[in-house]
Amino acid sequence: MGKLRVLVTNSGLQQVAIEMLKERYDVDVCPELPFPSRQQILQRISGSDAVLWFSKEKVDSEMLDKAGPNLKVLATMSAGYDHIDVKELKKRGIKFGNTPNVLNAAVAEVAVLLCLATARRLHEGRITIENNTWVPHQLKNLIGQDIQGSTVGIVGFGGIGQAIAKRLIPFEVGQIIYSGHSPKLQAKEYGAEFVPFDQLLRQSDFVIVACPLTEETREMFDEEAFNKMKPNAVLVNVARGGIVDQPALLKALKEGKIFGAGLDVMTPEPLPTDSPLLSLPNCVLLPHIGSATTKTHTAMAVLAAKNIIAALEDKPMPAPV
Repeated sequence: MGKLRVLVTNSGLQQVAIEMLKERYDVDVCPELPFPSRQQILQRISGSDAVLWFSKEKVDSEMLDKAGPNLKVLATMSAGYDHIDVKELKKRGIKFGNTPNVLNAAVAEVAVLLCLATARRLHEGRITIENNTWVPHQLKNLIGQDIQGSTVGIVGFGGIGQAIAKRLIPFEVGQIIYSGHSPKLQAKEYGAEFVPFDQLLRQSDFVIVACPLTEETREMFDEEAFNKMKPNAVLVNVARGGIVDQPALLKALKEGKIFGAGLDVMTPEPLPTDSPLLSLPNCVLLPHIGSATTKTHTAMAVLAAKNIIAALEDKPMPAPV
């Protein structure tokens, strides 16, 4: 009997994870750079017993049909799985795992980075230097918002939300509030208070999005939500672009309904070079790099590989969904 076949959908995956799989299985790595297209994955996935998924493409019925009946497990190298049809996987009896928690610290660091960069008008400051409009010693020049003493609202208080709260405490914020389905026992550790979403919007000086993208949260930050926020409020999104109604955000930023926005995620990705977001001085943008550190990507890749190994050996997966 031959070795089981594992498909890795991205050749950029950390080698340590690929070697873990190669010790046990016949591993096929999609070689296309910077990443394979959907069609290229479809051409290679047939007959796979397991797939390590690291791609912006969606896993749906078409992809699973092409994989065929041998597919036993799919592991995504991501915490979020809005690009995976989980219901279809369960319907077919295919085990599924993700990589939560190991990226919490890295994503939380980027959330704090965006809070500071947006509040202190980092992008606008760079523009004044480039355009030679820097006016020194002007008291009203580039006045920003204080994080010290502020009220920070975190939407979604799971692992990433809690990691953000932990990193904000040394900045001497005035209050941390959060919203979600229900209060979290861990919130006491951070002195965080559970409040309804509407109250969080009205009360917060910083609003940080750290919840999953679901049908419930899709475009929850719409025009109505922005109308409830303070004019000095900073919106930071390190979750998924689809949680924010982007045209409504553009309108809020242009009209001064909120102070600014710091985004690591947006729609679509990659963002077109003619996107109006790029023309706004009060919008700080990053190209979805929340988890992009060597340590974090290695931990994510290894966890994804461990999910596959455990499932194929009929053992409990370390991070099942």
